[in-house]
Amino acid sequence: MDIKPIRTEADYDRALRRVEKLWDSPKGSAQSDELDILATLIEAYERQHYPIDLPSPIEAIKFRLEQQGTDTRVLIGVIGQRTRVYEVMQGKRPLSLNMIRNLHQKFGIPAEVLIRPARQGRRAARHLPGTKIGRTRIRKSA
Repeated sequence: MDIKPIRTEADYDRALRRVEKLWDSPKGSAQSDELDILATLIEAYERQHYPIDLPSPIEAIKFRLEQQGTDTRVLIGVIGQRTRVYEVMQGKRPLSLNMIRNLHQKFGIPAEVLIRPARQGRRAARHLPGTKIGRTRIRKSA
């Protein structure tokens, strides 16, 4: 067992190839122990060099509903009434603290994902200060 820290992409590739060879090793064997150590080193390297952004709260809710094979109707009573659910899911209203608590308790969505600000879509970006918004004037006919 010749295990070294993973510092470069070449080290990372070498470790991945070694993991492939050790993948079916019997539990409790020296090869299995090597596999566990390499997996830990690879995970640490990937966390540092290939970070994954957390999803927006709305994306997380949609994903959990999809996992459970349900739709947004199950959110009625958890987030609020039908119109409140619609507003939240369209990004027109942020999640309140009570909504976050309810979603976390009922659906097991991590609170750290739910407390993140929702990403702004194209519509919200058009209304940022400093941007021009076209306006149409309606005039009375004489």
